[in-house]
Amino acid sequence: MPSETEIYLLGLRDKQWIWLATVVFASTFLLASYSALKLRRKTGRPYIVSLVSIGWILQTLGLYARGLQYGGCPLANKFELVQFMVWSTIAIYIFIGPAFRVSLLGLFTSGFACVFSILSMTVSSWDSASRAAIFGDSPWIEAHAALALFSYGVFGLLSLTSAMYLMQSRSLKRKEVVGGLFPFMPSLVELVSINRRLLTMGWIILTVSLGIGYKYFALDTDSVMTIKLAATIVIWLAYGIIFILRARRIFSSKRFSWACIAVFIAALLSLSVVTRNEKREASSAESASVSNYCDPRAS
Repeated sequence: MPSETEIYLLGLRDKQWIWLATVVFASTFLLASYSALKLRRKTGRPYIVSLVSIGWILQTLGLYARGLQYGGCPLANKFELVQFMVWSTIAIYIFIGPAFRVSLLGLFTSGFACVFSILSMTVSSWDSASRAAIFGDSPWIEAHAALALFSYGVFGLLSLTSAMYLMQSRSLKRKEVVGGLFPFMPSLVELVSINRRLLTMGWIILTVSLGIGYKYFALDTDSVMTIKLAATIVIWLAYGIIFILRARRIFSSKRFSWACIAVFIAALLSLSVVTRNEKREASSAESASVSNYCDPRAS
């Protein structure tokens, strides 16, 4: 939904940049799928990373244009939260993914970005016309929110590698070792190592985010949204428990993968709770402001 203060960047609006990025992600997914399934070639080639990088740059321009309307990081509604999460997942793939040497990661990541981008763009109720500043004057609160969403991006990539583990495990169990994506899958040992590193990275980033939030929200408890804080802490605890259970070998690799996917889905659902709570508080604040303005005793 466009706003009166909508800003054009290089002649395009924020959503137009993001639509272009989505087209690139979709094209990359189709090209990588065709390369793997029809041409029987690895999809970890430089052109896949290059295409994903182009889409990421276009998405960055779109989010930057949206951020100019706030004067800060665009994290005010579900559309922006999902887009920032997708942006984070792509960033991790571009800058860290090549170290994992997983040829299919580009296919899975571009598909992930395409699905969530299209979903956030087509559900109009996820976006809003409000362009009010959402972090006040504190850059630390903004850093807290951005780091939390960035960790969700890491967990998004973890859900993809967990899905790859489950697919590889299923193929080996059924002895389906010819055709499909199996020839391009990394070994189960490699995927276990990748999953562990991604979980550690995401959990540390989320811990730092909560640490920043605690330090500054403790000075102003009225600014803390109970539902938002509770949802973030629950996700943090869930991933921490998964890490401990896996480290103590209580969780098998298969259960670990299912748990990572399940908690990520829960994290996505928590975004809906957070945005509804923010809208409710914003509406209450607006009503209170109107009442104070209309009541002569308030002056």
